[in-house]
Amino acid sequence: MKLITENRQARHEYFIEDTYVCGIVLEGSEVKSIRAGNINLKDSFCLIAKGEVFVKNMHVAVYDKSGAYNTRDSKRDRKLLLRKAEIFKILGKVQEKGYSLIPLEVFFEGSLCKVKIGLCKGKHTYDKKETIKQRDIDRSLERELKDY
Repeated sequence: MKLITENRQARHEYFIEDTYVCGIVLEGSEVKSIRAGNINLKDSFCLIAKGEVFVKNMHVAVYDKSGAYNTRDSKRDRKLLLRKAEIFKILGKVQEKGYSLIPLEVFFEGSLCKVKIGLCKGKHTYDKKETIKQRDIDRSLERELKDY
């Protein structure tokens, strides 16, 4: 498994309840661009429409060595490949108040590009402050143990 990018902002903004690994429908030039690391998951989210899951606002830069005829939109909607039972399970949770479906990571498993999506619930401001506080405490504890 070769990790390409991670959505760190999502880990700060949401509590991640459940994760799913799914395939993604891409073109050849998009795969080459992703292998080069030209992908951004910031502000991206997933949407379920007509029994299919799509990722929106995921930016994949246009591959510079592709031909002039291959100029697709870099933020187009891309279909995610999940089993029907998983889609219905996710749909039931997303329809509850406060749940979102957010892409967390993009990685290669062998030669296949995969996306890890998370079923997330939003954090409040005080939850975010508590997370930052706990992280600082853990860091200082690590420093003390290192010096001991």
